[in-house]
Amino acid sequence: MKYVALLSGGKDSCFNLLHCQKNGHELVAAASLRPEQGKEELDSYLYQTVGQDAIEFVARALDVPLYRETIIGTAVEQGSEYGARSSRKGVDGDETEDLYNLLTNVKSHHPDVQGVSVGAILSNYQRVRVEHVCQRLSLTCLCYLWQRRQDELLSEMIEAGMEAVLIKVAGIGLTTKHLGKSLAEMRLTLTKLNDLYGSHICGEGGEYESLTLDCPLFKSRIVLTDVETVIHSDNDFATVAYLRIKNARLEPKPSSDAHVQLTVPPLLDEDFEAIRTSITEVEPHSFAVHLSESVPHSLDFATATKSKGKWVAVTNVQIECSADASIQDEITQCFHLLQERLASHNLSLAHSAIINLFLSSMDDFARVNSVYASFFGTSPPSRACVALDLPPGIRARIDCLAFVENGNNINSERQALHVQSQSYWAPANIGPYSQAILAGERLLISGQIGLLPSSITLPSPRSLATETALAIQHADRVVAALRNGWEGHTQMAIYWLSEVGYINAVRKAIDVYDRDKVSVKLLVAVKTLPKGALVEKQVMAHTGRAWIEEEDSDYDSDEKKELVLKTVQPIFEQGNIVTGNLTLHWETSQSHDAPDSIGCTMLCLQGEYADNDVALAGTQLRSIQFLQQCLKNMLSIRSFYNVTRNPSSIRSLNRSRDIPPVTSIPSRSIATQSEDDWSIVLLIIN
Repeated sequence: MKYVALLSGGKDSCFNLLHCQKNGHELVAAASLRPEQGKEELDSYLYQTVGQDAIEFVARALDVPLYRETIIGTAVEQGSEYGARSSRKGVDGDETEDLYNLLTNVKSHHPDVQGVSVGAILSNYQRVRVEHVCQRLSLTCLCYLWQRRQDELLSEMIEAGMEAVLIKVAGIGLTTKHLGKSLAEMRLTLTKLNDLYGSHICGEGGEYESLTLDCPLFKSRIVLTDVETVIHSDNDFATVAYLRIKNARLEPKPSSDAHVQLTVPPLLDEDFEAIRTSITEVEPHSFAVHLSESVPHSLDFATATKSKGKWVAVTNVQIECSADASIQDEITQCFHLLQERLASHNLSLAHSAIINLFLSSMDDFARVNSVYASFFGTSPPSRACVALDLPPGIRARIDCLAFVENGNNINSERQALHVQSQSYWAPANIGPYSQAILAGERLLISGQIGLLPSSITLPSPRSLATETALAIQHADRVVAALRNGWEGHTQMAIYWLSEVGYINAVRKAIDVYDRDKVSVKLLVAVKTLPKGALVEKQVMAHTGRAWIEEEDSDYDSDEKKELVLKTVQPIFEQGNIVTGNLTLHWETSQSHDAPDSIGCTMLCLQGEYADNDVALAGTQLRSIQFLQQCLKNMLSIRSFYNVTRNPSSIRSLNRSRDIPPVTSIPSRSIATQSEDDWSIVLLIIN
């Protein structure tokens, strides 16, 4: 695609251009924001403004037109989110809107521009705002440095022939003597400061800023002919100083091929390459699936809600429309029903943490997605979407978990990761859903399919081994991107499969991947997956922290103790029960051993059993001490049932008055890590 370079003049924005070229994109223009006349540097949250006097030289060296606008806004919205959750509008007076105006101007001159190059490495603040602007202008954000290791990046920049010098220092251990030094000259110093103080090697913490003097894409080299050192502040902790660029010139470079041997990170990290190798050794089998005509439609449940603590579940949201109604009308009515049920708990769609979207046909996906997007703005909920063998007359089914946030600031307890940039990290979520939502120490990951991150396409030729390894790596990287002082653990992992014959191969991947050991794991074959994917991994995790009463002997017995956020140990237990013709396997993964523990419990049923067998098994389950609290604190149930059978026991569940809200999930095969072909699996969220 044709793209515009968002230039600061620094090493990151210029190095990203090399990766844009590597991925087949064409640079047609550059754009930059500058301080008002008479101001050399702004204390901007979003833009690098030092070195703006040299931006004209960078654009001329690239031999592309430069578009500039003045920064007139300020950091009005300083939170982790930008804009409203219910719309895509910006924030009046915010400096982000200056970028919107700048790129709007670029598009007016270059209507064929489709992408924007951004050199963000670690800053969610910068990425979120640039992506917000790009989404409003239908532009794709190209951000190939995102989440890369900074030591590797610095070495790659030097090896690629990037010549950039420090033009500002503001970090411990850096002084005016380092101004004007090149990356190659500074590599050892920056590495040492990282070892000593944890300073960011690429300056992501504001330790320094740079100016690119030469790059393989430059037609000319920039030569600084007159600079002046300006000391902003000088103290024992860190000197803040910068170079004022008073004059420079362009020096022609010998005509040569601009192609450079650029290091691209491997598609799979070592651990995930091992997963791909292990699956390659297992041959997938093809199975013909014969849907049972005797599966009763009464397996469906009414739309229901339940609240527990800070969580609200809304299940089995569906509308049986007339034959002439469009899928757009049906999904719109589903969301209106969901809004009504959330409103009954004084919540809105903005409080949604995850939505599971089940369609009768993936052919409807694009039409459904366009309507779905209209209900969300900034930081939408995470989502999993699969196609199921839904009952006749039902083309869409939804369930939702919503989180109740304290006070007027609904951003305080719910954190979204919604990366919309193309990179080498994990697939961009261009659609109306986040990669993950972290709320109440619970981490809800969107369904991950095996897309190639740099192109958002599936591997070609198709490979179950590669797609499975990628799906697992994507989920792992999403968790790592949100990790902040906690290690965490997976509580539930669902592997949605497009073929029954993939179960054994994906089960092998589960055996090799060792970070889900304390989780409930389920393999479910369904009708189809998005984009024709072979496998999709959906994860619910926990930070491994909980609010615990402080143990302090100074407290009076009647005095309310202070709650402290502490690390807790996860608990995983499993067992089997056999009653009559029923075999029941159970697994539970809980955040910790306490009444307020959150997690999930799985009950798997198999055999030609009667209602009495189910009742006896239920009695035994409730007698297991560890399960008592889990079953008492049920928030919702996802009921997977095998459509190739007539699972009569689910009728017993439907008749029970003591169950929480249930969503029915018709499946073509259901397996656990050790057993195949379960008739029914109840996945309980608590």
